[in-house]
Amino acid sequence: MTRHRASIWWSRGDAAFSGGEYSRVHEWRFDGGAVIRASASPQIVPAPHGDAAAVDPEEAFVAALSSCHMLWFLHLASDAGYVVDRYEDNAVGVLGKNEAGRPAVTRVTLRPKVMFGPARAPGEPELRELHHRAHEQCFLAASVLTHVEVEPQFPDVSL
Repeated sequence: MTRHRASIWWSRGDAAFSGGEYSRVHEWRFDGGAVIRASASPQIVPAPHGDAAAVDPEEAFVAALSSCHMLWFLHLASDAGYVVDRYEDNAVGVLGKNEAGRPAVTRVTLRPKVMFGPARAPGEPELRELHHRAHEQCFLAASVLTHVEVEPQFPDVSL
Protein backbone atom coordinates (compact mmCIF):
# COMPACT_ATOMS: atom_id res chain seq x y z
CA MET A 1 0.00 0.00 0.00
CA THR A 2 1.33 3.42 -0.93
CA ARG A 3 0.81 6.44 1.28
CA HIS A 4 0.37 9.96 -0.08
CA ARG A 5 0.75 12.86 2.28
CA ALA A 6 -0.05 16.53 2.28
CA SER A 7 0.23 18.99 5.14
CA ILE A 8 -2.22 21.82 5.61
CA TRP A 9 -1.00 24.88 7.49
CA TRP A 10 -3.16 27.76 8.76
CA SER A 11 -2.59 30.37 11.44
CA ARG A 12 -5.05 32.93 12.81
CA GLY A 13 -2.37 35.55 13.41
CA ASP A 14 -3.75 38.69 15.11
CA ALA A 15 -7.24 38.47 13.56
CA ALA A 16 -10.39 37.87 15.57
CA PHE A 17 -11.81 34.38 15.33
CA SER A 18 -15.37 34.82 16.53
CA GLY A 19 -18.14 35.71 14.10
CA GLY A 20 -16.36 34.16 11.13
CA GLU A 21 -13.97 37.10 10.81
CA TYR A 22 -10.89 34.93 10.35
CA SER A 23 -8.90 34.37 7.18
CA ARG A 24 -9.49 31.20 5.20
CA VAL A 25 -6.11 31.54 3.46
CA HIS A 26 -3.79 28.62 4.19
CA GLU A 27 -1.01 26.56 2.64
CA TRP A 28 -0.84 23.08 1.21
CA ARG A 29 2.61 21.62 1.79
CA PHE A 30 3.70 18.49 -0.03
CA ASP A 31 6.52 16.08 0.75
CA GLY A 32 8.40 17.03 -2.42
CA GLY A 33 8.67 20.61 -1.19
CA ALA A 34 5.87 22.25 -3.17
CA VAL A 35 3.85 24.83 -1.26
CA ILE A 36 0.55 26.06 -2.68
CA ARG A 37 -1.45 29.02 -1.41
CA ALA A 38 -5.01 27.88 -0.84
CA SER A 39 -8.24 29.46 0.31
CA ALA A 40 -11.94 28.90 0.48
CA SER A 41 -13.71 29.41 -2.83
CA PRO A 42 -14.46 33.11 -3.42
CA GLN A 43 -18.05 32.11 -4.23
CA ILE A 44 -18.38 30.71 -0.71
CA VAL A 45 -16.17 33.03 1.35
CA PRO A 46 -15.55 36.40 -0.33
CA ALA A 47 -12.69 38.79 0.38
CA PRO A 48 -11.32 39.89 2.73
CA HIS A 49 -11.58 36.48 4.43
CA GLY A 50 -10.54 34.51 1.36
CA ASP A 51 -8.17 34.97 -1.55
CA ALA A 52 -9.62 34.49 -5.04
CA ALA A 53 -6.08 34.17 -6.45
CA ALA A 54 -5.39 31.10 -4.30
CA VAL A 55 -6.40 27.54 -5.18
CA ASP A 56 -9.59 26.44 -3.49
CA PRO A 57 -10.37 22.81 -2.56
CA GLU A 58 -13.06 22.48 -5.21
CA GLU A 59 -10.65 23.62 -7.95
CA ALA A 60 -7.99 21.28 -6.60
CA PHE A 61 -10.46 18.38 -6.66
CA VAL A 62 -11.25 19.03 -10.32
CA ALA A 63 -7.56 19.48 -11.18
CA ALA A 64 -6.61 16.26 -9.37
CA LEU A 65 -9.20 14.25 -11.32
CA SER A 66 -8.05 15.84 -14.58
CA SER A 67 -4.39 15.21 -13.78
CA CYS A 68 -5.01 11.57 -12.85
CA HIS A 69 -6.90 10.99 -16.10
CA MET A 70 -4.15 12.66 -18.14
CA LEU A 71 -1.38 10.61 -16.54
CA TRP A 72 -3.21 7.36 -17.29
CA PHE A 73 -4.03 8.53 -20.82
CA LEU A 74 -0.36 9.31 -21.53
CA HIS A 75 0.66 5.91 -20.21
CA LEU A 76 -1.91 4.05 -22.32
CA ALA A 77 -1.15 6.11 -25.44
CA SER A 78 2.55 5.39 -25.05
CA ASP A 79 1.89 1.67 -24.58
CA ALA A 80 -0.23 1.71 -27.77
CA GLY A 81 2.65 3.23 -29.74
CA TYR A 82 1.26 6.74 -30.09
CA VAL A 83 3.34 9.87 -29.53
CA VAL A 84 1.50 12.62 -27.67
CA ASP A 85 2.86 16.09 -28.36
CA ARG A 86 0.42 18.08 -26.25
CA TYR A 87 -2.47 17.52 -23.85
CA GLU A 88 -4.86 20.20 -22.61
CA ASP A 89 -7.93 19.87 -20.45
CA ASN A 90 -10.38 22.58 -19.49
CA ALA A 91 -12.11 20.59 -16.76
CA VAL A 92 -15.19 21.91 -14.97
CA GLY A 93 -16.67 20.87 -11.65
CA VAL A 94 -20.20 21.71 -10.59
CA LEU A 95 -21.07 22.34 -6.95
CA GLY A 96 -24.64 21.30 -6.28
CA LYS A 97 -26.55 19.18 -3.79
CA ASN A 98 -25.98 15.47 -3.41
CA GLU A 99 -28.70 12.87 -2.79
CA ALA A 100 -28.69 13.74 0.92
CA GLY A 101 -29.25 17.42 0.08
CA ARG A 102 -25.73 18.43 1.14
CA PRO A 103 -23.45 20.68 -0.92
CA ALA A 104 -21.11 18.53 -3.02
CA VAL A 105 -19.18 18.56 -6.25
CA THR A 106 -21.84 16.57 -8.09
CA ARG A 107 -20.31 16.49 -11.55
CA VAL A 108 -16.87 16.88 -13.06
CA THR A 109 -16.52 17.11 -16.82
CA LEU A 110 -13.11 16.57 -18.36
CA ARG A 111 -12.59 18.00 -21.83
CA PRO A 112 -9.18 16.71 -22.91
CA LYS A 113 -7.74 17.86 -26.21
CA VAL A 114 -4.80 15.76 -27.34
CA MET A 115 -2.37 16.51 -30.15
CA PHE A 116 -0.42 13.55 -31.48
CA GLY A 117 2.90 13.47 -33.29
CA PRO A 118 2.85 13.43 -37.08
CA ALA A 119 3.73 9.75 -37.45
CA ARG A 120 0.51 8.17 -36.17
CA ALA A 121 -2.65 9.40 -34.50
CA PRO A 122 -5.60 7.32 -33.35
CA GLY A 123 -8.95 7.63 -35.06
CA GLU A 124 -11.96 8.83 -33.09
CA PRO A 125 -13.05 5.34 -31.90
CA GLU A 126 -9.51 4.54 -30.69
CA LEU A 127 -9.21 7.92 -28.99
CA ARG A 128 -12.49 7.41 -27.17
CA GLU A 129 -11.34 3.95 -26.07
CA LEU A 130 -8.04 5.35 -24.73
CA HIS A 131 -9.99 7.93 -22.70
CA HIS A 132 -12.42 5.27 -21.50
CA ARG A 133 -9.55 3.05 -20.33
CA ALA A 134 -7.77 6.01 -18.69
CA HIS A 135 -10.95 6.83 -16.77
CA GLU A 136 -11.27 3.22 -15.63
CA GLN A 137 -7.64 3.22 -14.41
CA CYS A 138 -7.70 6.59 -12.63
CA PHE A 139 -7.41 5.96 -8.89
CA LEU A 140 -9.17 9.20 -8.02
CA ALA A 141 -12.15 8.63 -10.30
CA ALA A 142 -12.53 5.22 -8.65
CA SER A 143 -12.34 6.84 -5.21
CA VAL A 144 -15.12 9.40 -5.39
CA LEU A 145 -18.89 9.38 -5.57
CA THR A 146 -18.91 12.33 -7.94
CA HIS A 147 -19.95 11.44 -11.45
CA VAL A 148 -16.90 12.12 -13.60
CA GLU A 149 -17.51 12.62 -17.31
CA VAL A 150 -14.90 12.66 -19.99
CA GLU A 151 -15.68 14.65 -23.13
CA PRO A 152 -12.66 14.42 -25.44
CA GLN A 153 -12.17 17.49 -27.58
CA PHE A 154 -11.11 16.93 -31.16
CA PRO A 155 -8.75 19.72 -32.16
CA ASP A 156 -8.04 21.07 -35.58
CA VAL A 157 -4.74 20.09 -37.13
CA SER A 158 -2.86 22.51 -34.88
CA LEU A 159 -3.47 23.94 -31.43
